[in-house]
Amino acid sequence: MSPKIATNDIVTREQLLDFVRDRHNALLITTRRDGGPQASPVTCGLDGEGRIVVSTYPERAKTANARRDPRVSVVVLSDDFGGAWVQVDGEAEVLDMPEALEPLVEYFRVISGEHPDWDDYRAAMHRQGKSLLRITPVSWGPVATGGFPARLAG
Repeated sequence: MSPKIATNDIVTREQLLDFVRDRHNALLITTRRDGGPQASPVTCGLDGEGRIVVSTYPERAKTANARRDPRVSVVVLSDDFGGAWVQVDGEAEVLDMPEALEPLVEYFRVISGEHPDWDDYRAAMHRQGKSLLRITPVSWGPVATGGFPARLAG
């Protein structure tokens, strides 16, 4: 049996968005006050403007870090941990209530589809004081898979 060979596929912005659109597991990397990285596992979606969106709370470290330094990275993973992934570097914007409410509706829709009771969802988001991170992609690496280097193929 031949070993699985790693891949690194350079993609256009549209190909990147197509890749990210159906993947909702990610690591969000922000910068701590001391300059070190803060990694947070998140559920993400892709809004209609091509921004990666993440639901959060205003008191979370990722939110405070993004307010202070909007340069973030998101490593978007496939559902299968061994599947393809991509690192997206971008600029984060933090939305708080009430501005976050309708973008949170879009966030839910792009990940889960229609909610059975949008009024109840909106009330819950408002009651919880949710925030939303919107990350505009600035640059990205190749869509990659793990495996052996090509020199070890067959």
